[in-house]
Amino acid sequence: MKKNLNHFSALIFALFSGLIFGIGLILAGMANPAKVLAFLDLAGLWDPSLGLVMGGAIAVGLVAFTLAKKRTRSFLGLPMNLPTSRIIDQRLIVGSLIFGIGWGLAGICPAPAFVLLGAGSLKGIVFLIAMLIGMGIFEYIENSNK
Repeated sequence: MKKNLNHFSALIFALFSGLIFGIGLILAGMANPAKVLAFLDLAGLWDPSLGLVMGGAIAVGLVAFTLAKKRTRSFLGLPMNLPTSRIIDQRLIVGSLIFGIGWGLAGICPAPAFVLLGAGSLKGIVFLIAMLIGMGIFEYIENSNK
């Protein structure tokens, strides 16, 4: 019974966290591709405001991960599953480049794409479909190399 309660609590907490995150993306302008592209356009009419949003997110994340590293279990009693690898390899670099190019072309990254999907944005829907196709291609290549 306790295991089911922890699982249910984790789902409720994940839902609540996702809603807060989505609202934050909307309020910060991260779900607006035009604002994101203006932030990325250093040679044009640059809008630095998203830099403050990202700086705030990094500060919160730094504190959260620092505290999380000291724990073996979450506040809900679930095991902590933090990344441990510190290796910067070709896969990480190429993946980062592909992510950055896609973000720069579309002004959308995965989390805001879900916000746009919820808003019924055609651009968000197309982005998510393309992202899922890309993930499928990656999995196919990974599995064929084994």
